[in-house]
Amino acid sequence: MEWSPHDAMKAYLQTLELCKEQSKENTSHGASTSAIEPKCPEFVSALAAGKQARLIVEISSEGITPLTIALSVAAKHSGGRLVCIISHQEGQQKKNTTHSPDHDFEDVIEVVYGNDPEGMIMQYKNIDFAVIDGKLEFHPKFLERISVNPRGSIIVRHNLHCREHGVMSVGDYVCNANKGVECVTLPIGEGMELTRIGPLTKRDYTRGPRYKRFHVTFEN
Repeated sequence: MEWSPHDAMKAYLQTLELCKEQSKENTSHGASTSAIEPKCPEFVSALAAGKQARLIVEISSEGITPLTIALSVAAKHSGGRLVCIISHQEGQQKKNTTHSPDHDFEDVIEVVYGNDPEGMIMQYKNIDFAVIDGKLEFHPKFLERISVNPRGSIIVRHNLHCREHGVMSVGDYVCNANKGVECVTLPIGEGMELTRIGPLTKRDYTRGPRYKRFHVTFEN
């Protein structure tokens, strides 16, 4: 699908407003700052909405977070849906501390709990936009099971600073099976990695994905 700057802008602004409201609410209750840096949700929401992602999958180690809500906003604007996969153990631990889906987004978000998130992701085909929490020790296994959309897909991994030394990037894993994948790391939040897999043509199915230039500009 073509990039939609209009949807990206609307998702960014709505997420920004929600983050401000949440920040005020936390302050009024004496709560600490959110687990996700404010600039991170807006950026990811705009990226997913601008891509017009119809199937967004998030794999979270912290239950429902501001980033989950941001992805819900993106799904709302793109006419898609969000699947948030949370391991059963993590879900039980974070049950009383995480955010709840806003009623405005209940129709676009599906929260799934289970003991095998690696296996659960295999149920979803042609994923347009995937978000993986770098805090998960077993996250590399996800990459062997993710079914990306052959027309193009983006994989986001955040909390990079929490990863163990020597762990390969998403781009490294994907590039082992697909040539021409573009990957970039950004100083957003606790570190964020974006991997873009370009669309496949009929010829690409035998030769591998066509190279697509992925240009990212980061301004302080």
